[in-house]
Amino acid sequence: MTLVPAGFAEVPGWANDDQEGALVAFLISCARLETLPGDRAMGALPAAGVVGDWLPACRAARNVPDGGARQFFETWFRPWAVDDRGGDQGLMTGYYEPLLQGSLVPDATHAYPLYAKPDDIITVDLGAFAEDLDGRSISGQLDGGTLIPYHDRAAIDDGALDARDLEIVWVDDPIAAFFLHIQGSGRVQLSDGTQLRVGYAGQNGRPYFAIGRDLVARGELTKEEVSLQSIRDWLKANPAEAAAVMEKNPSYIFFRVLDGAGPIGAQGVPLTPERSLAVDRDYVPLGLPVWLETTLPDDTPYRRLMIAQDTGGAINGPIRGDVFFGAGQRAEDLAGHMKQDGRFWLLLPSLVPSGEFAATIP
Repeated sequence: MTLVPAGFAEVPGWANDDQEGALVAFLISCARLETLPGDRAMGALPAAGVVGDWLPACRAARNVPDGGARQFFETWFRPWAVDDRGGDQGLMTGYYEPLLQGSLVPDATHAYPLYAKPDDIITVDLGAFAEDLDGRSISGQLDGGTLIPYHDRAAIDDGALDARDLEIVWVDDPIAAFFLHIQGSGRVQLSDGTQLRVGYAGQNGRPYFAIGRDLVARGELTKEEVSLQSIRDWLKANPAEAAAVMEKNPSYIFFRVLDGAGPIGAQGVPLTPERSLAVDRDYVPLGLPVWLETTLPDDTPYRRLMIAQDTGGAINGPIRGDVFFGAGQRAEDLAGHMKQDGRFWLLLPSLVPSGEFAATIP
């Protein structure tokens, strides 16, 4: 990744966005940053400085008058165009907060559990062992004195976690549960009419595999046809094969019950619909404002200021974003079909000493 200094006049659509929503999301991130040591690096990006470099902007953000968000960002930040090995385009997708049907006790209809994180998962912060691995971790389980991979999706589906009292809630559709794992959080409608909000609590440490690739390789779908909706339709139309196809993705997500605002992103803060962005934190630190230029699935231009507040197993690379669209049918439709080219500009604090340079991360 290379960062090239730019001006706000060079950022396409900047003058047409209502940055008030981004300011609200930025303040949510500030509340998290203010709990961290001031000398902690803002992730792997040297040009982002340390947490303390961001705190003056956070303090100023609390006193922005109505309608002053754009001026605030122009005063406190400077845009940098992101280049990835000579190209400025990357893949932009979307995610949302689904609604499932469930019960607090299993029955003939509600037979598919959502699990809490098991206490035998060991997570190692690799950054504690090597500076170049800061922000990265590995998870597994102990076998004697050796850390080995944790149970994969197939093993868990086959009962590896049975009799552990880890079930939070049971849902009525294994395919809906599978897609909840991909989204990372959602709501479960209970039979008494109440809703239970569940969020990401951990992962089994296994790599994410997009099962759409398998369906394309088998000739069941074309690359152009692949979407959340088309994959879901195929799984429902092929129940005898659905479990085996889903188990090709060994990654497995564990949940926790959320009280209050949510869902919660990887930064540990509530996500804001269409202002929160999932990124690869190896390149883009959490809490950064990111100008996104892309299109919606119907090719409508989509240009807005986002805040990097989340990550994802499939979100890898300098110019790779996943837009949180919120809840409801519109959010599902957009997230399910979002597969667009797009560009990034990172907004870095003007106070960070940078000069006229191009910062590179290998």
